[in-house]
Amino acid sequence: MKQIQQMTLAAEQASQLLQAQNLQLVTAESCTGGLIGAVCTELAGSSAWFFGGVMSYANEAKERALGVRPTTLAAHGAVSEATVREMCQGALALGGQVAVAVSGVAGPGGGSVEKPVGCVYIGWQRLGSDAIVTRFQFSGDRQAVREQTVLSALQGISQVLNNDTK
Repeated sequence: MKQIQQMTLAAEQASQLLQAQNLQLVTAESCTGGLIGAVCTELAGSSAWFFGGVMSYANEAKERALGVRPTTLAAHGAVSEATVREMCQGALALGGQVAVAVSGVAGPGGGSVEKPVGCVYIGWQRLGSDAIVTRFQFSGDRQAVREQTVLSALQGISQVLNNDTK
């Protein structure tokens, strides 16, 4: 329950900054399965600042919906800085002025030595700027990893927008 409250608070903070700057958020989600968009649209009035998003779980969806290059996926994998960077760009091509993209290994399986369960890349990009991509290593079960990803993604939006105003 506490994690849900934190996610809601982070979404509220991001929404205030987006509205103050007259910007809309667009999401590109893989391991969160649309949970970022769901948390955002739980807030009344979200249509003022939430453009929409793409839930691109399969690599083919990342390619078709977001324009992630097959060569990027082949060289780096879906869970990578390069892929998340292209996911941000693809999301911004759909609309909105601020993108957040996530791809990771939520578990319980699918991890490797290089990318263990809980490894998640989150990227943020403002239209006209380069993407900022960070690798996280979350702990816990599948739901915990997904919730930590959503919280970090939403908190990062506020950090990106606050840094732009300083």
